[in-house]
Amino acid sequence: MATRLVQINMKAYDDAGLGAFWAEALGWAVSSEGPGVTNLEPEGFVYPDPVAVCIDLVVSPELKTVKNRVHLDLAATSREHQAELVARLTGLGATPVDLGQGDVPWKVMADPEGNEFCVLDWHDPSSDTGPVSTVVVDCADPRAMARFWGAAMDWTVLRVSDHNAVLRSAAGVGPYLQFLRTPDVKAGWNRVHLDVRPYPGDDPGAEAARLLALGATTVDLGEDDIPWTVLADPEGNESCLLTPG
Repeated sequence: MATRLVQINMKAYDDAGLGAFWAEALGWAVSSEGPGVTNLEPEGFVYPDPVAVCIDLVVSPELKTVKNRVHLDLAATSREHQAELVARLTGLGATPVDLGQGDVPWKVMADPEGNEFCVLDWHDPSSDTGPVSTVVVDCADPRAMARFWGAAMDWTVLRVSDHNAVLRSAAGVGPYLQFLRTPDVKAGWNRVHLDVRPYPGDDPGAEAARLLALGATTVDLGEDDIPWTVLADPEGNESCLLTPG
């Protein structure tokens, strides 16, 4: 048994408005599975497929108050492309953000609801990821995160150090997943979190038990009628274990 990362779940005060921004930013299609939910995926995409990690925006009355512990890095092919992308995103409503990053080659920005993201200055065309280069998760111990997530999913652990850990789908396509050491302490529920899905035919209850044995913990939302299981990794980062598919 194994899971794989299939989508990013992002809370939004205005899911349709924020979805329109990200659809334009990534060049992706927009759909909706119901009121208060906006789904984004590449044009012609057949879900799920490791070539892309989709985005679900779910309406929430809570406004953003702290830096997100999960963010996206957007790919660029050159410094010139980076500048063009930053200008286009600014025109769509993004703003520059100073997190104390200093003089770095990437550009830190925020979407119209304040969710941070980075625009990279270069991307290796031989490892094409699509518009999303990396899903980045802040953490205290990258090595521990690599052990847990490397066992939780069938993604390949490519690199581990005291600074970061990097994983990618077993097929070697799509975005990277990076656990990045940061001194920031987690505060409250993550506004952006990972959604993972077992493979068709797997037992979701057995998969949840396997993840708990690896070090995950259950998160009780007080709702009994949801078809997914909410868990937290060993550092408390929430994720949803969806139904097999």
